[in-house]
Amino acid sequence: MAHHHNASCGHESNDHDHDEHIHDTSDAGPNDNLFMHIDRANVFALNANGNGPEVIKPWHERTSEEKSLESDSDDQLILRIPFTGSVKLRSLLLKTGPADQTPAKVAIFANEDALDFEDVNDKMPIQEFNVVQSREVGEYAVKAAKFSNVSSITLFFPASQGADTTRIYYVGFLGHWTERKYNPVITVYEAQANLADHEKIQGTNDIFSTSQT
Repeated sequence: MAHHHNASCGHESNDHDHDEHIHDTSDAGPNDNLFMHIDRANVFALNANGNGPEVIKPWHERTSEEKSLESDSDDQLILRIPFTGSVKLRSLLLKTGPADQTPAKVAIFANEDALDFEDVNDKMPIQEFNVVQSREVGEYAVKAAKFSNVSSITLFFPASQGADTTRIYYVGFLGHWTERKYNPVITVYEAQANLADHEKIQGTNDIFSTSQT
């Protein structure tokens, strides 16, 4: 399959930048798909009929329209997506719509875990895209340098393209995931210290209760 300008695969022609990132759209999905590194249980949607995790789908369900997330009281929608580690983001994948239920734009914020509708109007997103009306999954390539150490992404959809509500079918990410680094020495030391404290307290309690009787 040619990798340039193939609308059906939803990838841009910049794949040649990184040979290791050239991928097909087989069920295995691209090897840099971050689906398995999303903390789905803590994905959260504001002003939505639904919670949010339903649009975080595995690669093979990316074109499915069975489950979707729709805005509630108007056409604005916020979706917060935490990761289980540190992510270097390369692309946002979106399937939205149909037609004028497609969001006009998507604004992307990183590491903002408590944004609400008041906050998003005061803060500048790191990047913003106009969303294309399509039944396909669109790939929006981000400025990777600005998303090099991401623990969560917040997506803000400020308006639909004319409908009363905005609808999202699929949200995905391409990029590189690394495990968060913890210092095991401190962890081991704390565990031992707690154990010693615990034993000492046990002993003190025994003496204390004996002297009471």
